[in-house]
Amino acid sequence: MQSESFSDATLIVLGHGTTLNAESAAPVCQHAAELRRRKIFREVREAFWKQEPHIKKVLTETSAPRVFIVPLFISEGYFSTEIIPTELGFSFPDNLSLVTHHSSQFYCRPVGSHDLMTKVILARADEIVKKFPFPRAPKNSDTTLLIAGHGTGRNANSRKAVERQVELIRAQNLYADVGAVFMEEAPFIKGCHENVKTKNIVVVPFFISDGLHAVEDIPVLLGEPERLVKERLAAGQPTWRNPTERGGKLIWYSASVGTEPLLADVILERVREAAQ
Repeated sequence: MQSESFSDATLIVLGHGTTLNAESAAPVCQHAAELRRRKIFREVREAFWKQEPHIKKVLTETSAPRVFIVPLFISEGYFSTEIIPTELGFSFPDNLSLVTHHSSQFYCRPVGSHDLMTKVILARADEIVKKFPFPRAPKNSDTTLLIAGHGTGRNANSRKAVERQVELIRAQNLYADVGAVFMEEAPFIKGCHENVKTKNIVVVPFFISDGLHAVEDIPVLLGEPERLVKERLAAGQPTWRNPTERGGKLIWYSASVGTEPLLADVILERVREAAQ
């Protein structure tokens, strides 16, 4: 599919949004700006479910012959595949190739379940150890990679995207071990270093934004005192010092996957799938 074939189309990058944390919207704006810069689409718009500009309003303002809505969500979970498409009037089959009842609008699958996310996770992990080598970057053969997700009992798909990435990366034999850890489900992030055999651990948060979960909750779960995390946050400092020692292990903690520049390509792939 040639990129020029989207010159008649509007792309809407859809985020969850929140009024509680300004950082939540940043990845949506970041990737929309990048795709706007590439001049592939007639128009690229940002939209949200929980903040302005609201997706319903953005859709009423769009007159392009084709409209592609790509949910910048981490999993095929409760909001991205049940609540939002239903509220927008989309009907979809079990395989989650979500297409509306009018032929001009396409609701795409969330970015987080795309296999290209493997490259995104590996880029994040590689980047953080090279940025903070201490005194030299550890070998992957001496390192365990942990992908940190939210986890929820509300929708079983929430953890599937994380577990899928663990399988894909483990199959590449790049690290001594690869595992999934979660905030609200076992295996838990809290105390995760105790079950790791290697001296080095790289934790990559499988979240879209560097919001409160990523910059506050997970560092605390990894063992940083909550008071210290809040002080660093208030001072505009990173809430995790790379690497930090825990129980004789060195832990590196990266930024969320959602702010990785490669995600713009994942959004584009979701559009191409829907167009076919």
